[in-house]
Amino acid sequence: MKEIFKRLITDFIESPIKDTVPREYDIPLDSKKIVSLIGVRRSGKSSILFDMIKTLRLTISKENIIYINFEDDRLYPLELSHLNMILEGYYELFPQKRDEKVYLFLDEIQAVAQWEVYVRRIYDTLNLQIFITGSSAKLLSTEIATSLRGRTISYEIFPFSFKEYLKFQDIEVNIHSSKSLSFIKNALSSYLKDGGFAETIGEDKSIARKILSDYLELIVYKDIVDRYNISNRSLLKMLNKYCFTNIATLISFNKLYNDFKSQGYKLSKDTIFQYISHLEDAYALFTVPIYRNSIKEEQRNPKKVYAIDNGFKKIYDYAIDKDISKLYENLVFLHLRAKTKNIYYFKQNQEVDFYAKLDDKEVLVNVSYKIEDAKTRKREIDGLLEAMEYFKLNSAYLITADEESVLEIADKKIFIVPLYKYLLE
Repeated sequence: MKEIFKRLITDFIESPIKDTVPREYDIPLDSKKIVSLIGVRRSGKSSILFDMIKTLRLTISKENIIYINFEDDRLYPLELSHLNMILEGYYELFPQKRDEKVYLFLDEIQAVAQWEVYVRRIYDTLNLQIFITGSSAKLLSTEIATSLRGRTISYEIFPFSFKEYLKFQDIEVNIHSSKSLSFIKNALSSYLKDGGFAETIGEDKSIARKILSDYLELIVYKDIVDRYNISNRSLLKMLNKYCFTNIATLISFNKLYNDFKSQGYKLSKDTIFQYISHLEDAYALFTVPIYRNSIKEEQRNPKKVYAIDNGFKKIYDYAIDKDISKLYENLVFLHLRAKTKNIYYFKQNQEVDFYAKLDDKEVLVNVSYKIEDAKTRKREIDGLLEAMEYFKLNSAYLITADEESVLEIADKKIFIVPLYKYLLE
């Protein structure tokens, strides 16, 4: 195994770094902490690493940078004891580097059980700047929060935001230019249905759907079935289909349990909860609870389900044009989720799509594709006014397709904003 590591290290040092599209993340190269990048598969974590390595190579020797991808088939089967051989092999190749700072990039580290024990030891004992990536939320919540507490800074990586999507396609962002605006709106209609995974952008529709379908298979089988030893695969697939077809919709675990049971599946209520939890852990799905002052109350109510990428909906749902409002809502969720995990929906007499706690403020957001209908308009505005009163806030957002205005009602303001503008804030 040591010889394989030596070959991987040498091959990488000798390879040029491919050009990548710079992302909107500001990740430090010298932080004195272990830097963790966590996110769904194919969201661009490795590309971000390569971009960082390319920057490092401008100022330090190539030999001071180690990159290992733990999903390289030459490393299977890999165990915790094998990890020692990475640096043993490296220092045999470059003994003089023992006295220098070395940058260590460990890609998809969760492939090795108990990896955090190794990373903690080398961080504490050697002159290393360590970067790790993984496709599991557990990296953030469990391994990092326990074994590596205080030693890490973590970044969640998502598929392209709308701003990054435009940059990838060389579309100028100038909302004051009619020409630029026509390109932006045209791009939004594609982004809305096709999503932000880089490999799908500009692809033929059928090929893009196949790529996304393969991604989902990879997530389901590699990150869920294999990792958690799932035996009821057909139930997991059906649950997958249900969730991605019904994004931005309330789901009740009890109702799902009864529906699947009536279809002949053998399962418990816990099974539904666990499978959705696994999909969340793999960053494929997110669930949003109702806002209540007690966690028990939150748990008792249905949750809303959202997808990591709008493109996943079209894998199962060909009548996607009927659900434009849901796709709008999913994009607004992702825009908020990139900023905070503290997101809820709110309901008293009316439902409000999002109540989110950001670092410096609280925000209320409703999403409605079209608000020309008087009843729809009144419902959306009344819901926001009710929530503003409850949370003692004096402003809120209503996201639509085209309308842009400010409603002033007593001492409260509702900003009606087109989706493209909201996403580019």
